[in-house]
Amino acid sequence: MNTAKTPEWLPSFVIPFVTLSYPVARPAAPDSFRDSSYYAIGRLDFCVIVSCIVVMAVLRDVLRLFVFEPFAKWYLTRQLLLSKKNARVNGNGQASKANGVANGHAARGDSLTITKQESKKLRRSTLRFAEQGWSVVYYTLQWFFGLYVHRNLPTKVMDPVDVWIGYPHLPLAGPIKFYYLLQTAFYLHQILILNAEARRKDHWQMMTHHIITTVLMLGSYFYSYTRVGCLVMMLMDLCDIFLPLAKMLRYLDLSMLCDAAFVTFMLSWLVTRHFLFLFTIKSAYYDARRIIPLDWNYETSHFMTEGVAIGFIAMLVTLQIIQLAWFGTICNIAYNVVIGRGADDSRSDEEL
Repeated sequence: MNTAKTPEWLPSFVIPFVTLSYPVARPAAPDSFRDSSYYAIGRLDFCVIVSCIVVMAVLRDVLRLFVFEPFAKWYLTRQLLLSKKNARVNGNGQASKANGVANGHAARGDSLTITKQESKKLRRSTLRFAEQGWSVVYYTLQWFFGLYVHRNLPTKVMDPVDVWIGYPHLPLAGPIKFYYLLQTAFYLHQILILNAEARRKDHWQMMTHHIITTVLMLGSYFYSYTRVGCLVMMLMDLCDIFLPLAKMLRYLDLSMLCDAAFVTFMLSWLVTRHFLFLFTIKSAYYDARRIIPLDWNYETSHFMTEGVAIGFIAMLVTLQIIQLAWFGTICNIAYNVVIGRGADDSRSDEEL
């Protein structure tokens, strides 16, 4: 436990939940994060994951209830009333004006009443907007965190051979360890949300994706393949900013901005997940076993066998297949944008 960085009054059983466990001495000549604290890995790391899940659940509800829902309700109500007012003026012309003079404020009150059906639609859009808001906040912050980690590691996106050199990469710098545990907590949190909320069209695809991603993160963490893991997570998170953003803009009826955000999402998905990600898969297939000796040694945290290599590559390829299926849907949506129908993400927004 990391007792050196916690107050004395804090109970010992709480310490693993609020600090990174297994602190060790900084390596003599680290190739990255030269001023950071360093840590080993172990089972107590799951305590930080639990804490992160709890914090995420609280933050998600706080942002939803006190930021995104109030804003969406105010904006959508305002836009609905403005559209009703404009429709009344444009539809009735001078007759509407004369009727208004005759009846005082009664005509205005009747025409600007929000119907039950409109109220239901407004409520649905408000809830959907708020749900997507958390994703935009998380992925934006986490992508910049991942970019910071990547820039401090001696690895390259186009030539990721460096992720295998010097294996195993232990101990871990504090930012790398926290980044990994935070990402793992997020996907476990997403699995909980998927099973708690109403199921949508791609429930099982999303569930499969999240489970494979979580297994890959935990496996690469405890098998010391953290550098390739950091690279993959940084690539994956970029496009995930723009899809929920496009949905939020759609719920606000900002069609042009929605379409622009969706096109940005599509292009970033294509580049990161079907171009740059392939470099990582290729390197895992050709470089990993060439650079890392085959050995299984708990004492040195060296875990490279044919089975381990094949297992990791198989899961990476499976992720690519799932993403290719999703990209087919994305291209169909993009076609609708081109012909003027607008972006409508049927991949995950509709409930079963």
